Amino acid sequence: MAGGQVKCLSVIGFSLICLKMVASTKTAPKIPTIYQAYSKLSNSITVEWATVPGATGYLLTARDRNAVIETVVASSPGTVTGLKAATLYQITIRSISPAGRSQASPPKQAKTVLAAPILQVSSPSPDSILVQWETVYMATGFSVSIMRANGLGRIWKENTTNTSLTFTSLDAGTLYTIKAYAWNASGTPGDDSTCNQRTGPRAPANIQVSFDSGSLEAYVSWAPTEGAFNYTVMALSDSSRLSCSTTFSSCTISSLQCGTEYLISVLATNDAGSSRSISAVTLRTVACAPGRVTIQEDPPGHLSVVWSSVHLGDYYVAFVKNDDGLEVHCNTSLTQCNFLSECGFTYFISVFAYNKAGQSPLGDVFNYTTAPCCPGDINPVLVSSDRVEIVWSPVRGAELYETKAVDGFSVVECNDTVPACTLSALECDTKYNITVYSFSEVRGSNTSCTSRFITTAPCSPEIKNVSKDAFSMINVYWRSTNDEATYTVTAQGEKGLHRCSSTGESCTLWGLPCGSVFSVTAVAETPAGRSLPSYSVPLETVPCCPASLTVTQVTQSVINVSWTVGTGAQTYVTALESHTGQSKCHTRQNHCLLGCVTCGINYAVALKAISATGLTADCGYQSYSSSSCCPLGVKLYRLVPNGIRIYWQASRGSANYSTDLYGSKGIFTCAPSAGLSFCDITEIPCGDVYTVMVSPVAETGLKLTFCPKKIYSVTCSGNTLGMVIYRGKRNATYYGLQHTHFISISSTPALAVWPSSHSRVGHVHPQRSRNQATTHRQRSPKTNLHQDFGQDGISSQPVGTLSLSDVPGRRNSVDSLPLEGAQLPTEIPPALRSLSPGVGGNLLTDARDVTGGRGPWVWAGPSPQRRAGPGRTPSNS
Repeated sequence: MAGGQVKCLSVIGFSLICLKMVASTKTAPKIPTIYQAYSKLSNSITVEWATVPGATGYLLTARDRNAVIETVVASSPGTVTGLKAATLYQITIRSISPAGRSQASPPKQAKTVLAAPILQVSSPSPDSILVQWETVYMATGFSVSIMRANGLGRIWKENTTNTSLTFTSLDAGTLYTIKAYAWNASGTPGDDSTCNQRTGPRAPANIQVSFDSGSLEAYVSWAPTEGAFNYTVMALSDSSRLSCSTTFSSCTISSLQCGTEYLISVLATNDAGSSRSISAVTLRTVACAPGRVTIQEDPPGHLSVVWSSVHLGDYYVAFVKNDDGLEVHCNTSLTQCNFLSECGFTYFISVFAYNKAGQSPLGDVFNYTTAPCCPGDINPVLVSSDRVEIVWSPVRGAELYETKAVDGFSVVECNDTVPACTLSALECDTKYNITVYSFSEVRGSNTSCTSRFITTAPCSPEIKNVSKDAFSMINVYWRSTNDEATYTVTAQGEKGLHRCSSTGESCTLWGLPCGSVFSVTAVAETPAGRSLPSYSVPLETVPCCPASLTVTQVTQSVINVSWTVGTGAQTYVTALESHTGQSKCHTRQNHCLLGCVTCGINYAVALKAISATGLTADCGYQSYSSSSCCPLGVKLYRLVPNGIRIYWQASRGSANYSTDLYGSKGIFTCAPSAGLSFCDITEIPCGDVYTVMVSPVAETGLKLTFCPKKIYSVTCSGNTLGMVIYRGKRNATYYGLQHTHFISISSTPALAVWPSSHSRVGHVHPQRSRNQATTHRQRSPKTNLHQDFGQDGISSQPVGTLSLSDVPGRRNSVDSLPLEGAQLPTEIPPALRSLSPGVGGNLLTDARDVTGGRGPWVWAGPSPQRRAGPGRTPSNS
């Protein structure tokens, strides 16, 4: 690497030696010759010379005692710059070519001209321009010229040895060009300077001011002036300075103060300065709103408004407007106005001051509220014994109503915002002085309101006693403390209202229906109103007697008494009385069986209806005659050839009889002649078993069928009757059946009848097992059930069947049925479920329809002649 560098350096050194040898073969350029050197500007000298062939440039040199300044130029003339003004320089020149530089030319002296003056120009007035400058070195005088910048018009030129000059009579607002230079003692002009200056604008003229009193603004206008760039309007007062600026010829000054006098001037401005209007315009604004306004109402109905005077105010106007929109005003040069006022209004009051500029701004708006009006139509809508409700029409200005009721020393008050009041806790039958005061939060209560008197309703009477006299009249007695009151007693019940009235302390109620419960109250009434009803007192009238009563002969010694329901009656006591004795029963139902009745006797029938509280009504009915007695010794005798005579022994008293033979081949009837005790049937079939019954006939023609029956067999002997054989007798029958019993199913009684059994059935005890009961029940005889219709009798057709085995506690035959009522089983046997209702009857559909599931069976037939005990066969009689 070191060898390579050395080799390179050798080559380079060789080349440089070669170049130097070639250059040394060329000659330097010729020396230029300076023709002249002169200065036109204070910082430069211009040199002229003859051109040197082959020269590519020239080096100019300016030398003074302090410095040398060189400049390379391309050709003649050339200028050396950066020189000092009014200074003598030695000027030389050298030509430059590729061969080098020539020698310096012979020197030539040249002096720079004077420096240009530094101008300061201004326009002190719209028609003048002031030019000022500082002293220029070596200057003995100055020349200043001026002309319009646009080149139009003449040129003014002035020479002076001073350092300022004023040009006058110029056009206002016009741009001028100013040029100035200095000269030396030899008169050589120096460098010049140029500047532009505009003259100031003319003062605005023809100023017009328009004042807006509502917005407190002033609109100012003027004639436009030439050369003004913008305008400033100024409003000056003792306490404030306001202005506005614009480029137009009008401007609005805002925020002026009321009651103030302003001087208005306009200032026109451009870049040269400004010009104020020669005279100012005086502006007086509107007066300020009056202050210290006071309002008084004395006497009521008259308002007095007083205020303080204001600066610049010529006269005043006071406006008064109520909240209904009605407005009045007064115009005065004084400081007070009077107005009429009404109650319940809020008045809005404002006072304005006026002058030539207009109305003052709106000041404070004062409001004054008069006392609320008094209610004038107080009406009681409800007056009770301890309460009074009053209403009235709403009145103006009332925010609250205070109601007071005064009675001597006691006062009752209520306050409310609505035009109504309820005064409570008052004394009954008392006169109160009631006043309604209207109230507002601003003015308080209007104490001038009038009052009225209202009397409360009477006090409630107190019923002391309710009594009943011998004529079924109800006398009601009460106690009360009212003055001159009318009392009304009311008995109210399900059957209506009954009333009586009195001014005393008692009255009588007439015509109250029987069997009714009433609530008896008393009310007092006066012109002031009605009292509350007294506490009620219960009143019960005696129950009603049944409307009808029916007596039906069931057997020779038993009758059935039935009656319609008596209103209010819960139980009944019915009795038959005769010289032979009395039969009586007490029941809740409307029928009853009476036994131990003697046949053929007249009885007096009596019935008492008894209420739940024990009140009793004695009811009387017509007498009843029991049926004739059944005949004795009934026998059959055969008559030739095929007849039968029926013979009997008449009982006591006279009676008519009817005979009946019941057989499988027919029923045969005959009626004996009067007074006879036999009857003949001329033709009957033989070879049959007949049941013979001789029955007394009632006066109504009704055949009584409860007498005993005898059984006979009639044999045949050829075509005629054979033997008549007595087979025995049956007990009293009812509709062709033997024993008769009543059972009570629900509320409708039914009659149970069944035939007697001559075979040993067996005893079923209630405590025995179900299997044993079932075994005996299969052999139990059946009984029919007949509907009992009360006074209409017992149905002839059965409504169902019942087995004796269905009766708990029964004996082994019908004769052994206990006289006391046995109970139906809870599980109803199928025979009972098949019951169908007859006329007026009830449908039995469930075991629980039978008097709660365990309805009583009531014995109603004749007592058996004897009972079969355990293990004893019932006898036949």
